[in-house]
Amino acid sequence: MKRFLNTLYVLSEDAYLSLNGETVEVQTAETRKSIPLHTLETIVCFSYKGASPALMGKCADSGVALHFFDRNGRYLTSVSPQASGNVLLRRTQFRFADDTEKTTQIAASFLAGKLYNSKYVLLRTARDHPLQTDTERLQCAAAHISAYLKDLKTAHTCDTLRGIEGNAAAEYFGVFDQLILQNKTVFTFRGRNRRPPLDPVNALLSFAYSMLANDCAAALQSVGLDPYIGFLHTVRPGRKSLALDLMEELRAPYADRFVLSLINNRRLDKNDFKVMENGAVLLKDNARKLFLSEWQTRKQTDLTHPFLEEKIPWGMVPFSQALLLSRYLRGDLDQYPPFFWK
Repeated sequence: MKRFLNTLYVLSEDAYLSLNGETVEVQTAETRKSIPLHTLETIVCFSYKGASPALMGKCADSGVALHFFDRNGRYLTSVSPQASGNVLLRRTQFRFADDTEKTTQIAASFLAGKLYNSKYVLLRTARDHPLQTDTERLQCAAAHISAYLKDLKTAHTCDTLRGIEGNAAAEYFGVFDQLILQNKTVFTFRGRNRRPPLDPVNALLSFAYSMLANDCAAALQSVGLDPYIGFLHTVRPGRKSLALDLMEELRAPYADRFVLSLINNRRLDKNDFKVMENGAVLLKDNARKLFLSEWQTRKQTDLTHPFLEEKIPWGMVPFSQALLLSRYLRGDLDQYPPFFWK
């Protein structure tokens, strides 16, 4: 199991990252800080100055993922660690990706986890907050998602699976506003929108999904899988399709619940967002710092993995699922076990 280390978030716009021996130096006009590379698993940089080629090369050699975003939180690119693991594993991954039956089976497992977890998030809110929510609507949506969950078993193509997933997502996001319990004048959800997000809730969801996708890509690379060759999401140049596949089952229990906790605990308000000329709603700098600090704290929270039956931090869940996927592809498991949140 991969050792769970720290993520370094570089939020200063004028920061420049460089290599000094075995440390990464973060230099701004006012400060200079050094962090040992061996204590890091990921660096997330929002600076326009970027990083030195020496540091990028060292990160790749040392297994430290280096991700670049613009100041508004839009993902730009990554420096990925050199692929680990046996090349035979990646050859098997490629063969599975070209096999319609195997691809459909794996994709159905990802979606089984997604639909189960989405349903459980709705039911848990209805149970815990009966006086603040329309429990009948939540339970009805959960029942519809349960029906779609059964439909996954009879789907024979990925196109059919995507249609089922789309219907289930419509049910889930159709009642998502019920999960928002505080400050609903600011945090009102009328539907999912992105590229760009047009309201504070969608801005938070998009940012959380970007962070989760990067965590999943790093997890896949750590076990020797290619994050670009997916099963559910179609393969496109520059698209980390397998990372998007892996994150599907983690969206509701990991990213969505995190966003809801920020809103319902009143950690953010309307002053933490800005509206751009094109209508895009984005987090302001201080709010982004708070988001990332809370995200790192949440990753340290323990839970018992439902399949491994081991206590691990939330931040290790993408790595545990990537490990289980690699074991399935190697033939050590009869099927890939999705993450069913309890």
